[in-house]
Amino acid sequence: MDRDELGAWLRLLLTPELGPGAQRQLLASFGGPQAVFDAPSSAWAQALGPAAAKRLSEPPEGLSALADATWQWLQAPSEAARTIITLGDPLYPASLLQTADPPLLLHALGRTELLSAASIGVVGSRNPTPQGAENARAFSQALSRAGLTVVSGMALGIDGAAHAGALDGPGSTVAVLGTGIDRVYPKRHLELAHRIAREGLLISECPLGAPPLAHHFPQRNRLIAGLSLGTLVVEAALQSGSLITARLASEMGREVFAIPGSIHSPQSRGCHALIRQGAKLVESAADVLEELHLPRPAAPDPEPPPASEDPLLAALGFDAVTLDELSTRTGIAPQELSARLLEFELAGDVARLPGQRIQRVSRA
Repeated sequence: MDRDELGAWLRLLLTPELGPGAQRQLLASFGGPQAVFDAPSSAWAQALGPAAAKRLSEPPEGLSALADATWQWLQAPSEAARTIITLGDPLYPASLLQTADPPLLLHALGRTELLSAASIGVVGSRNPTPQGAENARAFSQALSRAGLTVVSGMALGIDGAAHAGALDGPGSTVAVLGTGIDRVYPKRHLELAHRIAREGLLISECPLGAPPLAHHFPQRNRLIAGLSLGTLVVEAALQSGSLITARLASEMGREVFAIPGSIHSPQSRGCHALIRQGAKLVESAADVLEELHLPRPAAPDPEPPPASEDPLLAALGFDAVTLDELSTRTGIAPQELSARLLEFELAGDVARLPGQRIQRVSRA
């Protein structure tokens, strides 16, 4: 792709009120973005009507500067490969072409071969419980070891844990951004983004410099669902963007999986709603692989038998409780309980939640 062709793609992308359907119709009619803009306005009007023809006649504001910046981004030295993947490009993922609304182009940073790999979406709450974050990490690590690429949205919480877990396996991870690919959002994920660029893949359909606007994230969610054989929801409240991703996956004919949780946890209610609607209840990565008819990875070396469980951990169970509730349940004074729980917390077996509650964490 040369500078002029890039400019034509960006002009088509940024023309106001010209949706993806109209963009694809123009490409089908004229054969490419440069051919679109070489055609007379009468041909545009014939293809899309006079209103669209008028919009196409004026280059979008800031187009030249954006094309220059994007071209410079492509040419800049980088430890990770920088690519613009357009409709019709051999690198364009076939899984997105099968959806109703494939993006016109993708900015890519990293291992573009992951776009053609078998993938699983892993999404969930930005404010997960400690157990939810551990489940996202452990499931993603196991699925990556089975050869799947984990696709998620780079958000705080479940998304970040999923990306981190997947990087520990050969399947790696694809992060779909809701900003320009030259921006990291949230900033807390700067180090994770650099690691994904080196070992996985970052993609975005947004132009360079695009901020994290609210309408970008549902658009991002459709790409997560579209790239994946199925979508796993780890934790989600009833009003959650993760449920949008699950709905989109279902509408695309892809599988939807959900991990159940405590009936008392607001972060489990979205998953329970999905299960009632027909999502596959999963308790392990093997359940996901079985439903997708994929082989399980070779079993690891057997672990030594676990030591007998501490009675306090057994009494704590897996639902969140307050210190007073646990004291009543065990008969142990709160002061002594606090000291014991601190030991478990430092070992990673217990986590503290908002509202002075305590929850046991199972490391899968």
